[in-house]
Amino acid sequence: MAASRGAATTSPSTDDAPPQRRRRNAERTRQLLLDKARWRFARDGYAATTVRDIADDAGVNVALINRYFTSKEGLFEACLRTAGSEMRQDADDLTFDGIAAAMASRIAGASMPGEVHDALLLLLRTSGDERIDELRRAVLQSVSEKLARAANGPDISPEALLRAQVVLGTTLGITLLRASMGLQPLAEATPEDLLGPLTDLVNALLPVPR
Repeated sequence: MAASRGAATTSPSTDDAPPQRRRRNAERTRQLLLDKARWRFARDGYAATTVRDIADDAGVNVALINRYFTSKEGLFEACLRTAGSEMRQDADDLTFDGIAAAMASRIAGASMPGEVHDALLLLLRTSGDERIDELRRAVLQSVSEKLARAANGPDISPEALLRAQVVLGTTLGITLLRASMGLQPLAEATPEDLLGPLTDLVNALLPVPR
């Protein structure tokens, strides 16, 4: 009888855990999936990334992607939203003198696994969905406006915005070259290597001539 009672004893399942613990576990799993998906989408692109790749990277059942994000498209959108929020927040804190250093850090970090700087690469990826493309445009527009204000003050002209978009476009282009072409010495340049050329670029292009 003792053996029978022992066999019947089981450890509590996840479903038996208190609601607060289940919420914490769900939040951790959701964040883990976001982190792994961001790097996969940034590195491999939308089409080449599968939900099984992401689930395997996270060490979870692939069904959890549908539970937390509905679909691969929903997960990609969530990744873009978090990346966009990070870039907007970074741009909020920028001063003109800090723009080049921030660009150098973002560009160099975009090629490092696990870095939050994968935001730049994510903005270069597309799923072919117009709603997602509109989200990308909104992020780029917002960051451009913040760059223009950092260099020219609160009242920005069309020329100031154009100059900011040229600088942002250059940043994205450098990121793409580093990630996909292996062009040397650009591909292995450190933030310190990039700082000088980017400072010259920002100083020459971003302020509207008076």
